[in-house]
Parts: sequence; C-alpha cells; structure tokens
Amino acid sequence: MAKGNKIELNLPAVDDLFTTQEERDEQQYEKVVHLKLSEISDFPNHPFKVRMDKAMNRTVNSVKEYGVLVPALVRPKKEGGYEMVAGHRRKVACELAGKEEMPCIIRDLSDDEATIVMVDSNLQRETILPSEKAFAYKMKMDAIKRQGQRTDLTSRPLGEKLYSVEELSKEAKDSARQIHRYIRLTYLIPPILDLVDEGKIAMRPAVELSYLPKEQQEVLLNTMELEDCTPSHAQAIKLRKLNEEGRLNEDVILSILSEQKPNQKEQLKIPRERINKYFPKGTSKKQMEDIIVKALALYRKRQRSMER
Repeated sequence: MAKGNKIELNLPAVDDLFTTQEERDEQQYEKVVHLKLSEISDFPNHPFKVRMDKAMNRTVNSVKEYGVLVPALVRPKKEGGYEMVAGHRRKVACELAGKEEMPCIIRDLSDDEATIVMVDSNLQRETILPSEKAFAYKMKMDAIKRQGQRTDLTSRPLGEKLYSVEELSKEAKDSARQIHRYIRLTYLIPPILDLVDEGKIAMRPAVELSYLPKEQQEVLLNTMELEDCTPSHAQAIKLRKLNEEGRLNEDVILSILSEQKPNQKEQLKIPRERINKYFPKGTSKKQMEDIIVKALALYRKRQRSMER
C-alpha cells in the first residue's frame, strides 16, 4: 500500500523464509524432554505432602520397571533450572528408584498460573489430608484474586472474575461451605492442625478453634496434652464464644475440657513412665493397651484355674 511517497510491504519474517510450515507448527506444540532431577526444584510452599506409604512403594516399583509413564510439568526459572508444578511424587519416586532424569513438559507459567495448575492437579488424588486441602484452597483463592480472570486454565469466558468461595466450589468436589471450613483450618497452629490430620479433632470443632488467637490455641494445646483429651463441637463453640467475650483464660479452658462429654466412657489412666520399662522402645500407646489387655486376660484365666 502506498502512503504519500512511501510504499509499505508485508514481508515474511526471516525465520519463516528458512523453515517449512510443518516445522513452524511443530514449534507450537509442547514436547516431552528428559531433565536431570538436580535441575528441578520443588514448588514454593507446596501444600501437599509426599508420604512414604504403600502407594509410594508401588510408584517406585513401577518407575523401576516401566519408568515414568506420565511426564511431570515444570516451568523455567529466571535464574536457571526448573520449578516443579505437577509431579512431586513422581520426582521422589525417581530418586528412590535411582533415576537421574525424568520426562517433563516445560511450560511458561506465571506464579499465579502455576499455583492454580499445581493445586488442581493434586486435588484429584484419592487421599488428601485436611491440612493439604486447607492450604491448597487458600493458595488457589489468593492466586485467582490476584489474577482477576482465567481463560486457559479454568475454561471461563474472558473477563469473568472468580473472587468468591462459591465460584471456586463450582470447580471442586467440595461445597462452598466446606471449602470455607477448610480455609479456616489455615488459622490453626501446626500442632492442632496435626491433630485434625490424625482424626483426633473433627472438622467442625477445628473450625471453631481456628477463631481463637494463637496464644489461646497454645494454652488449649497444653491443656489437651495434660488432660489427654480434645474438645467436642459444643465445647469448641463455648471456647470461641468466651474468647469473643474476653472471658477465656487458662482456668476456663481447663474447666471446659474437664466437663464430661455425652456418652463419654470412664477411662483408667496409667502414667506411661510406670510401664515403659515393660515394653520395647518405640511401642505405641495402642500396642501397649492391646498387650496389657491380653496380659490381664491371661492373668484372669490363671486365677480361675487356681480357684478350681
């Protein structure tokens, strides 16, 4: 097209002159490459734990026999090397299997994009701890809020914003209310959150306890350890209410936890230091209890035979 005395020509790029259309199309596709494990760092604050359980043993054996069947997803780091986005368990399995490399797909992702992909890929696992879901949902919510919109990873129309738990629940297995409960767990101090993961504190009382200040949670934890108990849902509600009223202190916490719960069975408590010498080191509380019950059954049987 002519503009005054100038003529503008639409010339092909230099690269296009020396490559075929097939080669240019191929460059657009993501390829699987083998990267050294030493070049791949973990995702910062990764909320999902890599547990050395039976499932991991199966994965290690599979990697030894067949290799990694599903490539991991990584993103390049500015300072060099790569950051794992999806595939932490596969990387650990490779390490345990004695592998030095693993197949990966390299994708340029922003921090928030990487966070969303990392969370979504891990939420598909069958067994997920409450703490893992708690921090995963919170990380995804924060990432979406910062990002403002998703088109390529959430399949939503351009401009639509996801700022609420209700919107997040549409892409998750949990309801909006349940997601909110999980996110509340991130306000618990780690030792109490561990009790939730272990099933010693249920979700609903844990959510109530999450509203207590960290200092009060520390006092509560010490009291639970001394009394060898955990609060019921009703007790947790009472603790939260008294804290909001400014009436919660160490004595009040002890008083509430000392209350007998409905259907609570009377327990016989023996100081562990009195019986430790009768058990091998590392014997769990449950194992001790089972052995003591068996010993008492044997003792009773002998007593009856003597009476005859």
